[in-house]
Amino acid sequence: MYLYGMKAADINTKWKALQERIAADFDSEIPDMKVILFLIGVQELGQGARKFSKRQKEELMHIANCKLFSQMGFYELEGLDKDGWPHWKLVDKIPNYTLLEQELIMKSLIVDYFDASL
Repeated sequence: MYLYGMKAADINTKWKALQERIAADFDSEIPDMKVILFLIGVQELGQGARKFSKRQKEELMHIANCKLFSQMGFYELEGLDKDGWPHWKLVDKIPNYTLLEQELIMKSLIVDYFDASL
């Protein structure tokens, strides 16, 4: 299977390397996708590491999803609220991808996000 000209095996190889790099950086276990989305959300919020409520953690993962899918033109940043939290708007309907396609797209977007931030 190919996704944007990249083989699924290549995406998965880069994904595993990213997971290992994050685990080493944080001296932790291999993170799953939810943990990585949380990290992206914290980065995009830009307010540093702190304690977050369960609701805030869900919002951070939503921010991460919006940021990632903005790379494909599906979301656009509207601005920040009074507390500095970013708000996004859906500008194009996301196609109904299969579960495998969804997973590969997310992995690919996450790998691209971290590659761009290095």
